[in-house]
Amino acid sequence: MARKLTDVPSDSSLSPVPDDPKVEAPTPAKAAPKGKKRKTEALSSEEETEEKVTKKKTRPRKKKQQEAAAPLAERSTGTKLIAGAHVSTAGGVHNAVANLIYIGGNAFAFFFKNQRKWINPELDPEFARLFIAGCKEHGIDVAKCCLPHGSYLVNLAHPDPVRKKQAYDSFLDDLTRCHTLGIKLYNFHPGNANATTRNEGVSTIAENINKAHRDPASGDVIAVLETMASQGNTIGGTFRDIADIIALVNDKSRIGVCLDTCHVFAAGYDLRTPEAYAASMAEFDKVIGLEYLKALHINDSKAPLDSKRDLHARIGTGFLGLRSFHNIVNDERLHGLPMVLETPTDGLDENGKKTEDKSIWAREIKLLESLVGMDVESEEFRTLERDLAKEGTEERDRLAEQVERKKKKDAKAKAKDAKGKKGKKKVETEDEEDEEDEE
Repeated sequence: MARKLTDVPSDSSLSPVPDDPKVEAPTPAKAAPKGKKRKTEALSSEEETEEKVTKKKTRPRKKKQQEAAAPLAERSTGTKLIAGAHVSTAGGVHNAVANLIYIGGNAFAFFFKNQRKWINPELDPEFARLFIAGCKEHGIDVAKCCLPHGSYLVNLAHPDPVRKKQAYDSFLDDLTRCHTLGIKLYNFHPGNANATTRNEGVSTIAENINKAHRDPASGDVIAVLETMASQGNTIGGTFRDIADIIALVNDKSRIGVCLDTCHVFAAGYDLRTPEAYAASMAEFDKVIGLEYLKALHINDSKAPLDSKRDLHARIGTGFLGLRSFHNIVNDERLHGLPMVLETPTDGLDENGKKTEDKSIWAREIKLLESLVGMDVESEEFRTLERDLAKEGTEERDRLAEQVERKKKKDAKAKAKDAKGKKGKKKVETEDEEDEEDEE
């Protein structure tokens, strides 16, 4: 089992497939619109609003299979972990296979289509054939290691009939694509209650899942609810939210959960010590049930515990720290579940310009595999922990300051609001007493 993490070269000039424009990509290809802050965190923003339907016509794509570049790292065999990353499907879904091999991964996620648009091309039969053939060639069992990610536009909790149908159609289409490719797990964000109540939102999500399950086109694909970071009206920020949705799903064999380490940490579930990790997992088991845990998104967090901030960091550089991931990979109950990295891959090329460096994922995969059985008191672990923590010091300090300022601002606003309500209540009470005296 490889433990030399510096042996993986930088890939700034070797990447076989250019990335699709993902929201989580740390260095977007296009500049952010004027007046809006460009997001730079890997898979970092829970969508609180729905975007308008894109009406641009989709240009026909050339059916071209990418030439495979030399892998940055060899895929491990005989490992207890099924670790990988969220890879690109630019040029066709079949290119996800080449990108997985390139980083030496054994698990992968991807977007079936542009997650920022409602209108997308149908799954190309030739691309589907190439995907299946590629998986067979490399011994990839997609039923066990593949976890496609749903569009951020989809909100299955929306009560408006038009938007509800729009979200459902996209959801069902993705499930159908999974079934076509032999994929059994499909991960998605549950939704938000911006336009409804939490209870109604939970009910609507379950209603849409049940409807999709009844459609033969979805096969036996499992709908996997992702744990969220409790931002705003997002549904899924607590284990109870997830459990309440599952309770309303009729076919329990086709519903599951993906635990995102950054999200649950931001939502207040601690994973940093063996005791804290055990307590959080015990709560997951009590509220949801470990039998529903189907996959994990492996991300460190730039923001502190219970910050409600969804900001992914590289493994060991954030507030979760390396010990959190040691706890996870040494939990035998999780062995065999796909563990998908969504960590930032931003780097600098030889000219000092920002670029994506997929060798980061290749190294992190080997890092996770090396942590299995590693003694946390060993010099090897202590050195890794120290060096990685040092790498993220500046960013942790910056975010900690931001979170602290927000807490003070929120506390001040809450106190002001409470004072106003207290004064109003006092006036109302006096009025009620006057009315009673008159009677």
